[in-house]
Amino acid sequence: MAFKSTVTTLTIFFFFFVEPRVVSQQISAVDSECTNRWIHIRTLPSRFNLDLLSTCNRYPITDDLCPYLANHGLGPKTHTRTRSWYRTDPLLLELIFHRRILEYPCLTPDPDLASAVYLPYYAGIDSLRYLYGPDLNSSADHGSDLLEFLTRDQPEIWSRRSGHDHFLVMARPAWDFSQPLTVDPPIWGTSFLERREFFNLTALTLESRFWPWQEQAVPYPTSFHPHSLPFLESWIRRVRRSRRTSLMLFAGGGGTSSSPNIRRSIRLECTNTNATESESKSDKICDFVDCSNGICEHDPIRFMRPMLQSSFCLQPPGDTPTRKATFDGIIAGCIPVFFEDQTAKMQYKWHLPESEFAEFSVTIPKEDVVFRGVRIQDVLMSIPKEEVARMREKVIEMMPRVMYRRHGASMGLMNKKDAVDIAIDGVLEKIKSRV
Repeated sequence: MAFKSTVTTLTIFFFFFVEPRVVSQQISAVDSECTNRWIHIRTLPSRFNLDLLSTCNRYPITDDLCPYLANHGLGPKTHTRTRSWYRTDPLLLELIFHRRILEYPCLTPDPDLASAVYLPYYAGIDSLRYLYGPDLNSSADHGSDLLEFLTRDQPEIWSRRSGHDHFLVMARPAWDFSQPLTVDPPIWGTSFLERREFFNLTALTLESRFWPWQEQAVPYPTSFHPHSLPFLESWIRRVRRSRRTSLMLFAGGGGTSSSPNIRRSIRLECTNTNATESESKSDKICDFVDCSNGICEHDPIRFMRPMLQSSFCLQPPGDTPTRKATFDGIIAGCIPVFFEDQTAKMQYKWHLPESEFAEFSVTIPKEDVVFRGVRIQDVLMSIPKEEVARMREKVIEMMPRVMYRRHGASMGLMNKKDAVDIAIDGVLEKIKSRV
């Protein structure tokens, strides 16, 4: 009953929020700031978005997503008095982005005026029925219904630029949508991004592959969603004054196998270092937060406090190269340490510019650690304190770029571009370069 109420509220809110927005855009259509920046939100039947939320607890192999639909996908608050911290599930980025783009100042009801067309299709949520549900053996059909609608309902919108001006958000790694159409037997994933009809649209994914031009990675949502500039500034002050009592931190799972890999090397180094440290020392070399079996996914308190107390946060690849913890660490002012470029440098070029990487992060090739005996602590301890302080200031500077502020934020905070703003800027430039 509670979930039904949530969906009903969402439906009513979306209807009544969009209508006044359309009117305001018609009035301000001459605003020069929106030249070449108009976005048209394609009207899709609810079966492509809000209706999909009714499957939030249908797939037992995944977490029950129903509790995390609260606050338009931000999830429930971590505690009753907070106005910035939520138990956010990254899979609901599609809902978060949909809600936020309704506040974009350059929306137009006329697709002919638009530089870009947003498809509010919850592709990641819809993919669950192909990944785990009754349509497991028909994953090549993922996207068929959407394509049929786009080419039947106002087909001129899709056909005028062959989809080059369309974009959508897919809240899973692109690999999950990249099963070859002809593979037999089927492997993991659906074939949405392998369909020729979708080769032209821009897909914002949590992790991209490196060759398809249409994919672009955007940051994983963290649990930090401030609603006003004073709340952001208050958090930044806390980050700056936090005493960093640990040199480095690893928050994650894995690393327990006997075969050589970077996570195993990190856990062994942490274990051995902590065992030999003098008990008289007040500071630690290595801290470890065990997040095995997903116990940290919706509980940011488990890892945010240790991140605030650590100078460096280790970001080794896991099942895939990227990590949500990369962005959790940045929110905590914890300098990221990467072990391969695919974890972030080759992924989030809009939000974490490649030219600035050395200013806010450290890279240690994983082969040096796993096979050549390089100790991570030795590399990090060799960095002068003044350089560490400069790097932390740069991390703090990057913080607004990777956070997703709360919808309905104050005007002061809206003047600081967050992850959604930067993604929209990137989409418009990407589409402009193609069209």
